[in-house]
Amino acid sequence: MAEYASILFSMILVNNFVLVKFLGICPFLGVSKKFDSAVGMGAAVTLVMVLAIAVTWPLQQLLDAWGLQYLQTIVFILVIATLVQLLEMAMKRFLPPLHASLGVFLPLITTNCAVLGVAILTIDEGYDYPQALVAGLGAGLGFLLAMVIFSGVRRTLEDAEPPEAFRGMPITLIAAAITAMSFMGFSGVIDHLFGA
Repeated sequence: MAEYASILFSMILVNNFVLVKFLGICPFLGVSKKFDSAVGMGAAVTLVMVLAIAVTWPLQQLLDAWGLQYLQTIVFILVIATLVQLLEMAMKRFLPPLHASLGVFLPLITTNCAVLGVAILTIDEGYDYPQALVAGLGAGLGFLLAMVIFSGVRRTLEDAEPPEAFRGMPITLIAAAITAMSFMGFSGVIDHLFGA
């Protein structure tokens, strides 16, 4: 159990895909202006990450068995695109306001390198199936955490009056860098807590 907790919290805090690995920056910067949109996008990415791992990990075993490892990226992208399309159809049907607020960023989950990155990382790390699912959940929750934290930061930035040269995207990127640096403080904490 400690091993799974270590993987989960490591993916959320120490190996956060947005703030540490810098993957998935496009939706991070594009949808983090409003709290509701940030939570919706974070939840959608979390769901897609877990589902992508659930499908791609067994497919990778088949690719390995047939000697077709070189098709990994293509197969994974097709799986992720299919999952995102199904998620988008479900959101449009059952959660129209959230679907409208996410706009173009929802289909962009297909090309979100964080989703593909976590699918490939779980294979490269040699995780077994349950570990891979926990890693996918942790990566998604880490993405959600980064989105929620940064939506609060961006709300504060709206009230700030930085110098003219820093207004808009420059101050947003500086705030993102400072937020990312704060996650560096978690290095070593997870290993110490769980004895990994």
